[in-house]
Amino acid sequence: MILRIGLFLLIVPGVVMMAFYLNELSVVKECLSAGGSYDYLNAVCDQAKKHPFSPFMVRNPLLVNGGMLLSVVGLFFCLAGLYTRAR
Repeated sequence: MILRIGLFLLIVPGVVMMAFYLNELSVVKECLSAGGSYDYLNAVCDQAKKHPFSPFMVRNPLLVNGGMLLSVVGLFFCLAGLYTRAR
């Protein structure tokens, strides 16, 4: 049981982060291909002025750091599950 929980915690946070990142990336690419500049802080496409790039981790620190922490906890759960004897 602990191994299953560990695998869940190891895999799911990374998949969730990738989903959020890829969703935003597709919106940004749409904006740039339309000739606009993406405003990362307000999450809108601006046709009038240029906006600076802001990394995903800077804008979503709780998602990224929390996801990585859960993955590390999942790794330790996996190790504990592999080292305990199956009943």
